[in-house]
Amino acid sequence: MSQFIQLHLLTSYAPSNLNRDDLGRPKTAKMGGFERLRVSSQSLKRHWRTSEVFETALAGKIGIRTKRFGRQLYSELIEQGVTEKSAKAWAAEIAGVFGQIKKDQLDIEQLVHISPEEQDAARSLIAILAEENRAPKKEELDLLKADHAAADIALFGRMLASSPSFNVEAACQVAHALSVHSVVVEDDYFTAVDDLNNKKEDAGSAHLGEAGFAAALFYSYICINKTQLIDNLQGDEALADSAIKALTEAAVKVAPSGKQNSFASRAYASFVLAEKGEHQPRQLSVAFLKPINDPDQGQAAVAALNDQVQKFDQVYGACADSRYTLNVFEGSGSFDELLNFVTE
Repeated sequence: MSQFIQLHLLTSYAPSNLNRDDLGRPKTAKMGGFERLRVSSQSLKRHWRTSEVFETALAGKIGIRTKRFGRQLYSELIEQGVTEKSAKAWAAEIAGVFGQIKKDQLDIEQLVHISPEEQDAARSLIAILAEENRAPKKEELDLLKADHAAADIALFGRMLASSPSFNVEAACQVAHALSVHSVVVEDDYFTAVDDLNNKKEDAGSAHLGEAGFAAALFYSYICINKTQLIDNLQGDEALADSAIKALTEAAVKVAPSGKQNSFASRAYASFVLAEKGEHQPRQLSVAFLKPINDPDQGQAAVAALNDQVQKFDQVYGACADSRYTLNVFEGSGSFDELLNFVTE
């Protein structure tokens, strides 16, 4: 059976624009018949995966997600004295192992996640090609690795359309973060004044603009299949624990970067409920179908979550083997204890 680790978080953001839609306004979604503020799971995973938390905890165990691997290989071939024509042809051939190359270009058509082991194999090959001044042989292009130690690929998976046998099933699922209350996105009308404006010939502004924003208390949900994660990492349980700990810390502490310079919307989670067990996972978003409308919004949201947990347990039986709660509203729990709980 799989051991599931589920994280339920409440994080409050002051007025901000964390994750923009195609019009530059904060993303929203309808739930329970009301408009909610939203941060997409793609945005959350991107910021966690590229955070300093991940870089520090998982140094050397993180892949790159890119279309531009061929450009990188081309530059390294040029640096090693290969002619431009040969470098372009060889780089395209090697990058093509990871995905279809755009016609007459070096870019892969789709973003592809490349593990450190695969990057090292590609660089070792170009060193040989540069030294021997020749194109790669067919057997040398066996660069894809099923057994790698890329923690981010193990967590979030990857799909290689041209080589499906090297796909990785994600061990972690992340829900879109939604506000526990209804919202109305507001508009900030702003101006910028030219510092060299003498206020005589032209007393107006040099720039006018509008930016959407809203404040929200978000409910976020993460589910980690630890059994799948260990399997993805070739049985390396210590690395799996490091990945779980890094993901938990990033989810609690790392904010999306949208419009940070304008809003300074940095926040830590104010409430975390962590659950472990072999039971079928479930979200607790149903607790907020009816929007929270209470002057003490944080505590009301916590109460709604805890009540929903009890009702699920009452109807279905215990939905987790063990739980740990961190509650900043009450000053209870410990972040270090939370990290120990999710990895012990």
